[in-house]
Amino acid sequence: MKKLFKAPVAWVLAVLARAILRKYRPQIVMVTGSVGKTSTKDALAAAFSKTHFLRASEKSYNSEFGLPLTVIGAKNPWENPAAWFGVFQEALALIMLPSHYPKLLILEVGADRPGDLRRILRIAKPDAVVVTRLPEVPVHVEAYEGPQAVRDEEFTPAYALAPQAPLIICAEDIYAQTMAARLSASITTFGFSDAATIYIQDPSFYSEGDTAGMRAQVDGAEIRVQGALGRPQLYAPAAALALAHALNIPRQETLAGLKTYIAPPGRARVLSGVNNSYIIDDSYNASPTAVEEGLNALSLIPQKGKRIAVLGDMLELGRYSQEEHARIGALVAEKADMLVAVGVRSRATYEAAKHAGLSEDAAYAVDTAADAATLLEGLVMEHDVVLVKGSQSMRMERVSEALLRNPADAVRLVRQEREWKRR
Repeated sequence: MKKLFKAPVAWVLAVLARAILRKYRPQIVMVTGSVGKTSTKDALAAAFSKTHFLRASEKSYNSEFGLPLTVIGAKNPWENPAAWFGVFQEALALIMLPSHYPKLLILEVGADRPGDLRRILRIAKPDAVVVTRLPEVPVHVEAYEGPQAVRDEEFTPAYALAPQAPLIICAEDIYAQTMAARLSASITTFGFSDAATIYIQDPSFYSEGDTAGMRAQVDGAEIRVQGALGRPQLYAPAAALALAHALNIPRQETLAGLKTYIAPPGRARVLSGVNNSYIIDDSYNASPTAVEEGLNALSLIPQKGKRIAVLGDMLELGRYSQEEHARIGALVAEKADMLVAVGVRSRATYEAAKHAGLSEDAAYAVDTAADAATLLEGLVMEHDVVLVKGSQSMRMERVSEALLRNPADAVRLVRQEREWKRR
């Protein structure tokens, strides 16, 4: 029954969203890419909060349902028919009555299968596009002919730009650079390369009192990402500075806005764990590139205990699944002291880690996140650092929740809504 109503509801939402955009004509910034979209969208919203009346996608509202809900300004009604009726009423009121509508929309867009972004672009056209990163083996690749087909899909919003419109890309992303070279857009880059327009220098972990995170220098100014760990966490504020540069927005006001930016839940958030340990809660989702970044982050926290990688299955990799899970296992042997592999696909990670030198008493394979949480109760000791990561369906946030020093910190985890908790 739900599938029967999905298409007509999506069609109605698209019609209403197009009508709203035609009426109010806000400036639209689209954020696309395979990793880091939500963090970048949140950083853009923080950066421009001092200069614009804006609205940004809530959480990861990036689909043919999520984008219209953002345009309307409505919450996700989930499976509540009465709430859906309220959304339609709200949209009609915006169309029929005058409203103080945002002047800037920051829209995260994503694709699970071919054609998703073309459908989204029928609803809204961007005035500027930020492409996060397009990795070698992206998530959702099993639904496409190959990795380049995914990258082409994720890059689609850039092809919809007018000549000389701002296009923001990562300076280290050879795929984005190659595709951008075909366009007449005005390109601004960000990253750790000294060729980047916005050049990130001297990245480091910081800890001051109850706050910790990443910091770096950008053109003589310090930027910080509170509560998250890993060099890639600095891409989001750097992308925001790149767009501000392209739009000639005052740098000082952008930096002031970025001081309010906090990495979203489930994206390498540093939390206090049991037995005076650290948890790197990276449980939102997983792809090979993101898992590799998470493993690199394990070494950034100075510690006296073990570095433990708790890794759930990486889904939607298709024919690349076995190879990539095994590659990650070899990296675990280099980067971590202990592995807990969760799920049937992660057995390849477990076997590869042992083959690469991780000892039998430091490698475990379990079926579910609940199993991992039970196992870890007796393994996490004082000063240990625990990375928790896996694809959304693995529900790895349940591992992080079980390991929290303060159970009240569960509100800082991803997927804490009642609808998710019931699944």
